[in-house]
Amino acid sequence: MKKIKRILEDELFRQIGRNKVLLLMGTRRVGKTVLAQAIRKSFTGKTLFLNAEDFDVQELLKNRSVSNYERIIGNARLFILDEAQVLPEVGSILKLIIDSFPALTILATGSSSFDLANKTGDPLTGRMIRYQLYPLSQQEIGSQENAIETFQHLEDRLIFGSYPEVIQLFTYKEKADYLLQLVQSYLLKDILAYDGIRQADKIHKLLKLIAFQSGSEVSYHELAQQLSMSKNTVEHYLDLLSKVFILYKVSAYSTNPRKEISKSSKWYFYDTGIRNAIINDFRLPALRNDLGLLWENYLMAERIKKNAYEGKNVQSYFWRNYNQQEIDLLEWDNGQMAAFEFKYAVTKKVKLPTGFATSYPDVPFQVISREHYLDWIT
Repeated sequence: MKKIKRILEDELFRQIGRNKVLLLMGTRRVGKTVLAQAIRKSFTGKTLFLNAEDFDVQELLKNRSVSNYERIIGNARLFILDEAQVLPEVGSILKLIIDSFPALTILATGSSSFDLANKTGDPLTGRMIRYQLYPLSQQEIGSQENAIETFQHLEDRLIFGSYPEVIQLFTYKEKADYLLQLVQSYLLKDILAYDGIRQADKIHKLLKLIAFQSGSEVSYHELAQQLSMSKNTVEHYLDLLSKVFILYKVSAYSTNPRKEISKSSKWYFYDTGIRNAIINDFRLPALRNDLGLLWENYLMAERIKKNAYEGKNVQSYFWRNYNQQEIDLLEWDNGQMAAFEFKYAVTKKVKLPTGFATSYPDVPFQVISREHYLDWIT
């Protein structure tokens, strides 16, 4: 497969010259550095690329003075700072640089929002634009596939996900080995370096519990009991896992708490391959009993990518009432709500739950199955 162009490449390139800090965030190995280098290659002006994980670079940028940064940046028009989240007070550093060089654009990449976004918060207000890079979307992959190949590769996407390097591998073993190594070596690196956290085993166990419950309502109290930790600690760890772009939360939707679940939440993985690596299960769909779960997680992740890359501020919820009637996904988009149910294979007509139809009679309803899912995620 040829190199896949990322959807964000053109958007980021258009921002060069605006004297802004462009924050490109996403989990490790998702392709941030490759994307930054592609933008650098396309830019005809002078560029500077520094990796903040290099100790020499950290020492170089530590001296916060305009004269120091003039020596470093020179007449560059595009400054790329890779893995910027490792720099202490990175927000103040970037603010001084962007304020001192009116013709400069900074592209800063980071693998954790709690470090990069939070540390850049107040100092860069009004001077930065945030972007999130996800594992490859089907829209991006589809540029290198025809319709038959996309259909043939669907099961592969459910099992191995869509990290850029996974897509380039050929054999079952290569893909499984890569994902297992990614989970063991890189995935939790930022969390374990944050705030002195050393309970890697607890976080792995928490991820495994979430993997088995993905798409189901989560009880923080039950997770706390299973992990022998406090409910607050469980919620804290889940928050960190969302801030390094491994998990994301979907809350319950309710306008009638007496009849509808209103305080529950579900957690999904941004990538099904990571989910399967966490539980070390790469069996083919025909051999699994969690295919419905995988299908739901895959569609949710792809829909998030699509909405984000299209610049839509869509709010996502699930719905359930106390009669156990349920809707997989509700989307609020520009004042309009739509309901979706996920079925890998449809063997009979899926009806809108009566409780939902009664409470929300004008909301359109759609079943997303493998027969016609592509239009919904691309």
